Amino acid sequence: MQPIQDPEKLKEIARLLRIDCLKMLHQAGCGHTGGPLGMMDLMVALYFYAMRHDPKNPHWEDRDRFILANGHTCPALYVVLAYAGYFPKEELQHLRQLGSPLQGHPKRKVEWGIEMSTGSLGQGMSIGNGLAMAARLDARDFITYSFHSDGEAQEGMLWEAAMTAGYRGLDNRIGILDDNGIQIDGYNKDIKDVSPLKEKFEAFGWLTRSIDGNDMEAIMAALDWARLREGKPKMILAKTILGKGVSIFENLPKYHGVAPNDEELAIALKELGGL
Repeated sequence: MQPIQDPEKLKEIARLLRIDCLKMLHQAGCGHTGGPLGMMDLMVALYFYAMRHDPKNPHWEDRDRFILANGHTCPALYVVLAYAGYFPKEELQHLRQLGSPLQGHPKRKVEWGIEMSTGSLGQGMSIGNGLAMAARLDARDFITYSFHSDGEAQEGMLWEAAMTAGYRGLDNRIGILDDNGIQIDGYNKDIKDVSPLKEKFEAFGWLTRSIDGNDMEAIMAALDWARLREGKPKMILAKTILGKGVSIFENLPKYHGVAPNDEELAIALKELGGL
């Protein structure tokens, strides 16, 4: 795909996809609302600005790879893939339905742009490492991106894999960590505080950059920075707002894992300009 260079166009895509995401979740009657809304700017920048991929040729061997380690946020991935042209937008109406490829956690379907089945937190970092090492062995220059959550950083497996990436100098690895401070049981600081993330990743051999994960210009600059740095894996620590764009959802743990009801959807669509 040709990258979109205009941040205002990317912001508009993110707004529209937040609307589609909410409608999809409302239709399903279940799923995760807060995380997908918060990370939408990052996902849009990845697929429409940074990543090298082709919806018309999803098995292209030199495509960049994307692994959604925090698989419960897959509604954001699904709407981005549909908008990019990997599958018809009408399929979004079948989220979490029996027989649909669009389940509550990603199920591998490369022709639809879903690179790997994920959802068991901590595993995505290792999967990304494997793809990056395979690229080296095959002398290919694709980048493997992986998306993580701060709650996921409570998993030991993530840090084992982070240590491997640093030790191997996997500079074809770019990670993004959604640091919204919230998990399903409440605020991370009250459950198991994972800070300081920047210093931890640096200690494991990663180059790191902290940004506002809802600032499109900052996201684009960070992705440029990550692609150009060599010698080490890169981690973008993105401070986001859970439920971004809808006042009744923002920064409330309740909306980590519930779909909007009729009244909440009406409020959300009005605030997002979807009515």
